[in-house]
Amino acid sequence: MQKFVLNGEFIHLIQLLKAMNWVEHGAMAQHVVEEGMVQYNGVVDYRKRLKVKRGDKVEFEGQVVEIV
Repeated sequence: MQKFVLNGEFIHLIQLLKAMNWVEHGAMAQHVVEEGMVQYNGVVDYRKRLKVKRGDKVEFEGQVVEIV
């Protein structure tokens, strides 16, 4: 499991996907979220503007990141 250090209160889900280099660009990030390919705290979530905060876990294609 990877860790992502949050500088601030939250990061939007699509921004996190780009920051982790799991997608190449923002349009791809939006697409994978819309297609239900991303799990937020163990549940598929379709919200692109979801505010991910400390303690949350995001999973995409077998990769997991914990927000710290």
